[in-house]
Amino acid sequence: EVQLVESGGGLVQAGGSLRLSCAVSGFALSDYDIGWFRQAPGKEREGVSCINTRDGSKYYAHSVKGRFTIDSDNAKNTVYLQLSSLKPEDTAAYYCAVRLHSRSPLYIDQFLEYEYNYWGQGTQVTVSS
Repeated sequence: EVQLVESGGGLVQAGGSLRLSCAVSGFALSDYDIGWFRQAPGKEREGVSCINTRDGSKYYAHSVKGRFTIDSDNAKNTVYLQLSSLKPEDTAAYYCAVRLHSRSPLYIDQFLEYEYNYWGQGTQVTVSS
């Protein structure tokens, strides 16, 4: 059974940092792409970052580039998202998801939600001003 479980969210002051984890099971992390998305109240879900775990390619949304870092530990079946220099507008529920049967390569389409087949339950990040 494919499962993704996020953790590491919390309440932090603006300028602070958090590290989110996405623990996966039911598939080999080293074979598939993983993405992080977020959804703030009243807003649509948006892609934040993703990683090709085979060649290590990493992609970031413009709004988080230079502040967030994605990484994977294939031996631990875990993908991490380091959040730094946090802003109140980063407040959202953060989700990780896996592309098990994608049709488009990650370097072309990073954040097409329909390409991500399984999703975690999310972890809340709240940034106070």
